[in-house]
Amino acid sequence: MLNDTVDYLNTFTDGFKPEIAIILGSGLGDLADTYAEHVVPYSKIPYFATSTIKGHKGNLVFAHIKDRPVVMMQGRNHFYEGYSMEQITYPIKVFKRLGVKTVILTNAAGAVNKSFRPGDLMVITDHINMMGTNPLIGPNDVEFGVRFPDMSEIYNKELVKLADAAARLLKINLRHGVYLASSGPSYETPAEINMARILGADAVGMSTVPEAIVANYCGLNVLGISCISNYATGVSTKKLSHDEVITTTNIVKDKFTELVLTLLGNIK
Repeated sequence: MLNDTVDYLNTFTDGFKPEIAIILGSGLGDLADTYAEHVVPYSKIPYFATSTIKGHKGNLVFAHIKDRPVVMMQGRNHFYEGYSMEQITYPIKVFKRLGVKTVILTNAAGAVNKSFRPGDLMVITDHINMMGTNPLIGPNDVEFGVRFPDMSEIYNKELVKLADAAARLLKINLRHGVYLASSGPSYETPAEINMARILGADAVGMSTVPEAIVANYCGLNVLGISCISNYATGVSTKKLSHDEVITTTNIVKDKFTELVLTLLGNIK
C-alpha cells in the first residue's frame, strides 16, 4: 500500500521531497491555496481516504514556503466519518516515507478553559485521548516504531518555544493548553465538558490525537496548534454548530497564517 502511494506521489510531483508536513483543520486550508505548486486530490491518491466535511477541501498540496519544501493536507479524515484509525493516520506514514521530519497538526477546537475566547490560538502542550481506541492497536511495523512507544513528550518542546517566539514577534497572545479528543460527531454534553475540565483539558475536539500518536511513534517532531473556534458546551449558553466553527476560523485565518509562516522560517 505505502509503496503504491509514495510511488504515485513521486511521479505526480516529480520527486518533490518535503521536510515539513502541515495538516490544516476546519476552515484553515487557505494557506495551501496561496502557495500551491502541486495539488493532488485525495480521491486520486492510492489508499487515501476522501474528506466529507465542510471546510476540508481534500487535497494534498506540495509547495515551497520560506524556502522550505512543505506538504500540506487541506483537511483531514475523521474517525467519526466511519474511517478506521489506520485510514485516518495513514498520511502520517506516507509523510515519513516521503522524508518529512516535522509535522504541524492544526484543528478547530472548543474552549473548556473559561479564560479562552473564540479566535484565540492555542499551542498544544499535551493531550487526553478519549476516543475509545488507539491508532497503534494491531501488529507492530518495526519500520516505523517500537511496540510500546514512549508518549511523555509527544509535542516537541523546542517547537513550542519557536511558536511562542513567533507569537511574541507578531504580538499574538498564544495560549498553551491540553487538548482532549473525543470521537464525535456529536458535540460534548455539559457534564462531559465538566469532566474534561476536571481532567485538565483546556480545549476539546474530534481529531489530531491519533495523528499525533502515530507521528510520535514514527519519530517525527510534532507541533499542535488549535484555533479556538467556539465555547464548549456549558461554557456559554449558545447552541453549537459547525457553521460557527467555520465562521470563526475564517476570521482568525490571517493570524493563523502569519504564525505558521513565521514558524516555517525558523524550524531547523
